[in-house]
Amino acid sequence: MRTLSYAQAIHEAHAQLLDRDPRVFVIGQGLWNPWYAGTTLKDLDKAFGCDRILDSPVSENATTGAAIGAAIAGMRPILFHPRMDFMLLAIDPIVNQAANWSYLFSAQVSVPLVIRSVINRGGEQGAQHSQALHAMLAHIPGLKVVMPSTAYDAKGLLIAAMEDNNPVIYIDDRWLYETTSDVPEDCYAIPIGKGIVRREGRDITIASISYMAEEAMKAGLSLEKQGIDVEVIDLRSAKPLDIDIILKSVKKTGRLVVADGGWKMFGFAAEVAASVSERAFHDLKGPILRVCLPDIPAPTSRALEERYYPRASDIEKTVKKSLNIVSVA
Repeated sequence: MRTLSYAQAIHEAHAQLLDRDPRVFVIGQGLWNPWYAGTTLKDLDKAFGCDRILDSPVSENATTGAAIGAAIAGMRPILFHPRMDFMLLAIDPIVNQAANWSYLFSAQVSVPLVIRSVINRGGEQGAQHSQALHAMLAHIPGLKVVMPSTAYDAKGLLIAAMEDNNPVIYIDDRWLYETTSDVPEDCYAIPIGKGIVRREGRDITIASISYMAEEAMKAGLSLEKQGIDVEVIDLRSAKPLDIDIILKSVKKTGRLVVADGGWKMFGFAAEVAASVSERAFHDLKGPILRVCLPDIPAPTSRALEERYYPRASDIEKTVKKSLNIVSVA
């Protein structure tokens, strides 16, 4: 067991997958460009050759179609979209082909494809380079969506995604690249659709995902010093959603805050809240609250970004609101 960064863990997962299975290849834009991939794909072309690390032209739709075709033909591609925003140019083959192919052919043909897409928050990148679109993708039948928050999960979920015989959207968040955790050297998989309790508590549950799971842990530590015992759940997968782990926690605490890095309206947090309301309404002591992006595009100004993106302090305030604790300025 070593300590690796989130980015290093993704890099190691790629290397081990490429090494153990000749059918695996990586295709996408800027595969060895740190501006696009950071260090997550560094020197893989030197180790495995340019016939398996395919730096594609700037044509998201065509590249995605080629990867889907290769998966149907028996290969196991990892398709890289360095900015989730521009993956929208490939939404037709993702939704109409990859997601539906197995269903249309009665499961006689599968699409073993990993679509890796990066959320690039902040850095004054603005509205067209900063969007988190996981709720849109999770809405589509036939797609699985995973969003690791730790280095350990970043490696394990990428390996699990590649072992799955169906298309999996793997979303990593650039804000997490420098975070670290213990990561085993061996090739291991984390079950898709299984959340984890990061911190046990009795007063209130925070259900979170991706970078907001990191922020929820920070909020939990701060609230502990104030006598508030918070249970933090990292869902890890947006779809399938591990609703059972949330229901078990809410039955104990009676309160729920959902922390998500996407927009509030019609978003992932809304789906979690609705699912819990349907199945555990009588366990709730108060309304489910959400901590999400405001329903406006991402600003370019650094000062406005500080107000736009939710952080641990926003989760902390929302927990106190749920518990009817009034903060004194």
